[in-house]
Amino acid sequence: MAKGGMGNLMKQAQMMQANLQKAQNELGNIEVEGSASNGQVKITMSCKNEVKKVLIDESLLSDKELLEDLILVALKDVQAKIESTTSQKMSGLVPPGMNLPF
Repeated sequence: MAKGGMGNLMKQAQMMQANLQKAQNELGNIEVEGSASNGQVKITMSCKNEVKKVLIDESLLSDKELLEDLILVALKDVQAKIESTTSQKMSGLVPPGMNLPF
């Protein structure tokens, strides 16, 4: 590989790294909501897995087991949405076939 080609390749790698870092920082500002039981339990998190808000309908407060199950369902829902949002955000920044753990 020519000397100029290697420098060009390094420059492209640095640009890709900067773009990935920028996208990861933006993910911290994106909030996603997961819910259960038609919105009776809602959990809002950032795409960096920071819990921002938990809302629970008052009618659920008397049934501990049901509430625990619905919180679990809402958490799984928000995690799936975070994974999808993160994949969409990062997919255009990484060359095809290059799998990075986000």
